[in-house]
Amino acid sequence: MGKASLLLAACLLILASCKKETEAQPVKTTEVPAEKAPAKKEKEFEMYEMSEMASLMEQMYAENMQLKDRIVKGDTLGNFPKKFLKIHASAMTDESENDAFFKAQAAIFIKAQGLIYKDQLNAKKHFNDAVSACVKCHEQKCEGPIPRIKKLYIK
Repeated sequence: MGKASLLLAACLLILASCKKETEAQPVKTTEVPAEKAPAKKEKEFEMYEMSEMASLMEQMYAENMQLKDRIVKGDTLGNFPKKFLKIHASAMTDESENDAFFKAQAAIFIKAQGLIYKDQLNAKKHFNDAVSACVKCHEQKCEGPIPRIKKLYIK
């Protein structure tokens, strides 16, 4: 008998013995009789729908991750994404958040973002300025995405 045959036979023996042990042991269950089981409450599934602003910010994040990569690699940057200008008009989840502070931060963000493309020699600085505008606004408005936004910074 060759080594391969011996190994195969040993594996089969081990598997067979494992199978016998599991068959011999009774399976313990902790079933609760139907009359004692707590009634299950049915929850209605609600689909989360992003506001226009949340959707735009997701797009801006994705585009800026790609832009960051191009800046770091020294690749061509392309053109300013015109859809970013929708930040001034997109509907927010809570329209009361679209106040003077938000509008000022949005303008700072758009200016810094535009400078990335106009002054590519200082693209890293302008990019980080745009990220800082996002962080500053989110510190006041919606803190949740701040750790994710900070990942955009170019070190």
